[in-house]
Amino acid sequence: MFPWIPILCLQAKGHMLTVCIDPGHPSEVGEGTRGKSVSEIHVAWVVAKRLQGELTKRGIRVVMTKTSERQFVRNMDRSKIANACHADLFLRLHCDSASGTGFTTYFPDRQGTVNGHRGPDQALLERIGPIAKRFQRTLATDLKGFLKDNGLKSDLDTAVGSRQGALTGSIYAKTPVVLVEMCVLTNPKDEAKVTTAEGQSRLARALADAAVRAIQP
Repeated sequence: MFPWIPILCLQAKGHMLTVCIDPGHPSEVGEGTRGKSVSEIHVAWVVAKRLQGELTKRGIRVVMTKTSERQFVRNMDRSKIANACHADLFLRLHCDSASGTGFTTYFPDRQGTVNGHRGPDQALLERIGPIAKRFQRTLATDLKGFLKDNGLKSDLDTAVGSRQGALTGSIYAKTPVVLVEMCVLTNPKDEAKVTTAEGQSRLARALADAAVRAIQP
């Protein structure tokens, strides 16, 4: 078992709404992207910590997949942490490297295979679709005028997902999962927005609203 999972997660009686926050990288696929002055690892971590506070204030139990910014966790293990806590939402935070701008939400819409493991199962796929749509609608509303909305897309639209059928974190998931590319970090205007305390707080509040709306329709 993973020593950084809170004992509360393993011993809780009854059901308490839970969000597992997964700040992206470092993992087996590398350290992620960089902007001119900041790394994806740092942006994902600081937004995740602000998001943790926002959700906790709203009475949501939060489990983090990392306990420090540069902690290495394999993608399979990130999913296993969310699974162990029976998370209502496994929320994965990343930053993109591309020629465009703005944020994008990804979700698995079919099964994939990695290392001989196939998933997520069909029943979970049917649950994830509506959750992902509610999440993206709320996020787009909250971030309107701040970051460009690139919509809700399949894991297949990612480099890894196109090879495997879904992202590794989705394949091993037994809980609803979405991945948000919060910005295009290689775009100087996007980078400038996510490196300020105000921008990070706005992202965290929007992500919290989206998460709550997704799991409390």
